[in-house]
Amino acid sequence: MNCPAPPSTFFAQMLVAWQHQHGRHDLPWQGTQEPYRIWVSEIMLQQTQVGTVIPFYQRFMTAFPDVVDLARADLETVLGHWAGLGYYARGRHLHRAAQEIVQQGFFPRSPEELQKLPGIGRSTAAAIAVFAFGRRAAILDGNVKRVLGRFFALDNPGDAELWALAESQLPDRHLEAYTQGLMDLGSLLCTRARPQCTTCPLQPQCQAYLRGETLRYPTPRRKAVRSQRHHRLLLLCTPERQWLMEKRPAPGVWGGLWSFPMEIMDSQPAGHSLTLDLAPYPELEPPPFIHRLTHFNWHLTPRAFKVRDTVPPSSPSPWHWGSLSELMTYPLPAPIRQLLHGLTRKL
Repeated sequence: MNCPAPPSTFFAQMLVAWQHQHGRHDLPWQGTQEPYRIWVSEIMLQQTQVGTVIPFYQRFMTAFPDVVDLARADLETVLGHWAGLGYYARGRHLHRAAQEIVQQGFFPRSPEELQKLPGIGRSTAAAIAVFAFGRRAAILDGNVKRVLGRFFALDNPGDAELWALAESQLPDRHLEAYTQGLMDLGSLLCTRARPQCTTCPLQPQCQAYLRGETLRYPTPRRKAVRSQRHHRLLLLCTPERQWLMEKRPAPGVWGGLWSFPMEIMDSQPAGHSLTLDLAPYPELEPPPFIHRLTHFNWHLTPRAFKVRDTVPPSSPSPWHWGSLSELMTYPLPAPIRQLLHGLTRKL
């Protein structure tokens, strides 16, 4: 790793001082060492911004005040409170981990034990251990990688290098303020596109800033080519205004949530995958849209039909006919909820 020797105290001291004065202190999961509340917040914060997480977290805590409540709830109820937050595997893992915690009778305290729970990786385990139990452990999420990459002007750093560097900077005291400071600095000042270097406490010794090459570091990895998937969404309505929904299989995209039936876009006519008597209902068809996921773009084309037969087609997934108002109470992905809102306005 071609970078200057790490300063012995500057990095941690400046971060801690800055966090005490300018960092976040009023988030709903702060001011407690309750491991359950900290764990839920850290899972929600994976790949999701703080402002988005706050209302979901507050509703989730109201519904499931402690780990026993979460463990006893059925998965569909849990996913219903997760719907709209995205990355639904997190909700499934959270529910399964809660059951494991209740079964073993205690909340793991060390990063190593925390990592054995579903959905908890090395960085998340470290954050929980620091905030809940005062353990000395290093985090390394995307924000931290960017802060370290710029401060030390790292060229193509590997994960092993970054972990070693993150651990080398850990202070002996003020671990919570240091860890929170890293998170806050990366999300508030040392941002990817418009870093606010003039107000950054690390600026005097930041190698990227001193070289005038802040945006160069850390060296960006080549973006993977995003694949494209194309499906039809089948909006099927009976004369009694009942709509057909299917429960998505897990694991998989939207696993455990409810959606309109889907079929792959091909040369076959829409609805060919269903053994139902269908008649086009074009006046209720929403326009096609793209749902962007982590690794691919999902092109979804809604097609609306009137249907006389309410016998569900043969399928391994559960099916249900229901009114729009009833279906709105189901755990739904955000795009499907938006489609239901649109249908409600049209009818």
